Amino acid sequence: MPGTAPIENQKSKTQNPPPAVLVTGASRGLGRGIALQLAAAGCSVAVNYAGNRAAADETAALCRAAAPRPDAQRFVPVQADISAAADRRRLVAETLSALGALDALVNNAGIAPKIRADITEATEESFEHLIRTNLQGPYFLTQAVARHWLGAGAGGVRPACAIPGGFKIIYVTSTSANTASISRGDYCISKAGLAMAAQLWALRLAAENIQVVELRPGIMATDMTAAVKGKYDQFLAGGNVPQNRWGAPEDVGLAVRAVIEGRLPFSTGAVIPIDGGLTLRRL
Repeated sequence: MPGTAPIENQKSKTQNPPPAVLVTGASRGLGRGIALQLAAAGCSVAVNYAGNRAAADETAALCRAAAPRPDAQRFVPVQADISAAADRRRLVAETLSALGALDALVNNAGIAPKIRADITEATEESFEHLIRTNLQGPYFLTQAVARHWLGAGAGGVRPACAIPGGFKIIYVTSTSANTASISRGDYCISKAGLAMAAQLWALRLAAENIQVVELRPGIMATDMTAAVKGKYDQFLAGGNVPQNRWGAPEDVGLAVRAVIEGRLPFSTGAVIPIDGGLTLRRL
């Protein structure tokens, strides 16, 4: 079936350019886990980061060590704040310049509120900051990438795609997209909006042979949750996650890799939980 062959098993792979993937927020956490799996799958990766260049360089080095085609694959840190329109435009341009192509976008970058505050006390400043970064940024970054693929520039020429089954866009949202947390209302709303963004782009781009998938992680062991580890350890101990463990960046990376490798070719618009059963309905 078209679109199902793993990237690393394609014939004549030494003659084919590696698929080029832009991963936002790839310097650490879930983004690093995603970048490492894509490297292992034979992709080149633009490692987007907002401010921590050292962490982005470390991700790139780890990717090079995991790459099966280190002579062909490239791993390039690209600084950009996705909440800023000018940075988004530059991010796409620099990715294309560094990798020579762009075959997939993984919208992973996101932030938590600096202060967890009850919604009766939360500030508009925090709300605006999270919406710009977690929702507006990925939404319009997707627009920029989609316009490139649809031939909006370069004389109207549509680029070729090195990924089986066509271009891919992946949104990494959160279980908070449909699970209320009154101490993080701004975060929940930003992720709920991002889930709708994935649906909108899936519908708009399906006929253009561009697949859009949403991955919805649960309780993940990252820098974002480190400050509340005790709370979630207790939550896990209470049996609230059926698989009875924290999620890891690798769990999300493996799911991204499956989509990029074309293993879900007829699933555009799919919402895939990566939460150990957290959101299962139970009696």
